[in-house]
Amino acid sequence: MHMRRIGPFEVSAIGLGCMNLSHAYGTPPAPDAGARLLLRALELGVNHFDTAALYGFGANEELVGRVLKPHRARIVLASKCGMTGVDGKRVIDGRPQTLQRTCEESLRRLQTDVIDLYYLHRWDKKVPIEDSVGALADLVRAGKVRAIGLSEVSAATLRKAHAVHPIAALQNEYSVWTRNPEIAGLDACLVLGVALVAFSPLARGFLTGTLRDVTAFEEKDIRRQMPRFAPDNYAANLRLLDGFGALAREAGCTPAQLALAWLLARGDHVVPIPGTRSTAHLEENVAAADIELPAGLVTRIDALINRQTVAGARYNAATQAEIDTEEF
Repeated sequence: MHMRRIGPFEVSAIGLGCMNLSHAYGTPPAPDAGARLLLRALELGVNHFDTAALYGFGANEELVGRVLKPHRARIVLASKCGMTGVDGKRVIDGRPQTLQRTCEESLRRLQTDVIDLYYLHRWDKKVPIEDSVGALADLVRAGKVRAIGLSEVSAATLRKAHAVHPIAALQNEYSVWTRNPEIAGLDACLVLGVALVAFSPLARGFLTGTLRDVTAFEEKDIRRQMPRFAPDNYAANLRLLDGFGALAREAGCTPAQLALAWLLARGDHVVPIPGTRSTAHLEENVAAADIELPAGLVTRIDALINRQTVAGARYNAATQAEIDTEEF
């Protein structure tokens, strides 16, 4: 496995986003199936596992903690606070006392004494970012967290936070069809020495080329609320996949591998964390780390799928109001 850096850690160039083993895309797989996938990732050389208190309202941290505890010394364990499940509802709460309490809860679920990389999952805009990051810095000083990350924030907020305590990673959505980090975040990370951890690098399944019928989403699939997956927008977006598939065949890889290789080519500080429930897809994703794309092919990908050619917004209005990332 090729390696990259996040703060003090050497991580696999492609990590594993663990969310969909417990959360967000309809009925999750059985815990035993999730356990097998986590262990297969470890066998393949993945050492960067990303979870959060929100995912399954604690169930994902429990799964990751139980399965990976015997291998704790081999992995970089990332989790998140500031957005959790409270009485069955998702709540954003960045108050220092809340972050300290939820860290203790995560440590218990993860069955560990320290979380390697602990993100503020969402900036609670009622709380100054400096106060929330200050609480995370206290956790570092207490030895409960090794490094701090932020998720879904702008370059300006990253800089404010970084002035309080070094930020190791900015985790924002980044893929061929979501280019928002290219406005400012990608360059800010490079200047500050921060890793850009790319979530949803396969565009929530779109860039695999296999997701054709969005009317079949389960009731609790979060994509049902995302404008890009609305039937009219998605019909327009599907027209991009034939060209993308042709470019993948030219590169000698699958569309998913092409999407991941494209991200790796954006800079050595970019670390994708695709999620999957399929062992075959996991193996396919990890193999993308070996693919090097010629500059001419990258240019053609950029011309095919970009912010002008993708139909629909990334989030609905309510979700958009909760985040701080730059928008075109």
